[in-house]
Amino acid sequence: MSRILPGILAMAIVVVASNILVQHLLGDWLTWGALTYPVAFLVTDIMNRIYGPQAARKVVFAGFLTGVLCSVVAAGLDKTTLRIAIASGAAFLSAQLLDIAIFNRLRQRNWWLPPLAATVAGSILDTVIFFGIAFWTGLSGVFPHDDISWANELVPLLGQGPNLPLWVSLAVADWSVKMAMAIFALIPFRIIVGNLIDRRAEI
Repeated sequence: MSRILPGILAMAIVVVASNILVQHLLGDWLTWGALTYPVAFLVTDIMNRIYGPQAARKVVFAGFLTGVLCSVVAAGLDKTTLRIAIASGAAFLSAQLLDIAIFNRLRQRNWWLPPLAATVAGSILDTVIFFGIAFWTGLSGVFPHDDISWANELVPLLGQGPNLPLWVSLAVADWSVKMAMAIFALIPFRIIVGNLIDRRAEI
């Protein structure tokens, strides 16, 4: 357990920071949490590359439990709803486990392919699950007490496209950040993994 403790701590920091920063807007379509949340995929991929899928899953489950705790605290402070909490937890767990599965399947390929493909697939699933559960009107019967009318107001897509529910613009913007981060994260992935492999070789 001690060997993956840095990964667990890193994931917990990412989850806590994202839960705090998601409450602060960044422009019209994003929150600051959109910039920190994708780092979770980087943490998972590093742990998967160095210690394997089983260790990566332990880190993910630790992050999931941290997220649940954050949701409980946020609910107590009236900062979130049950619907948002379920959407967040389901999206995180599903996306991270998919990331691990794809990474592991591609781990013998070129160094950049496993983290990039895994993060892209995981990010798509994360976005679809979160925004689908959180704001799709088709689930309003399941969460009758949550008012999501604001998220379904018709607005031009990202301010200039066809009129669609507001949450679609939020989802597209969020997904775009995740895609950009998936590419930029290859640099720290390469550096951190290389350093960790060198250290293990010296032991």
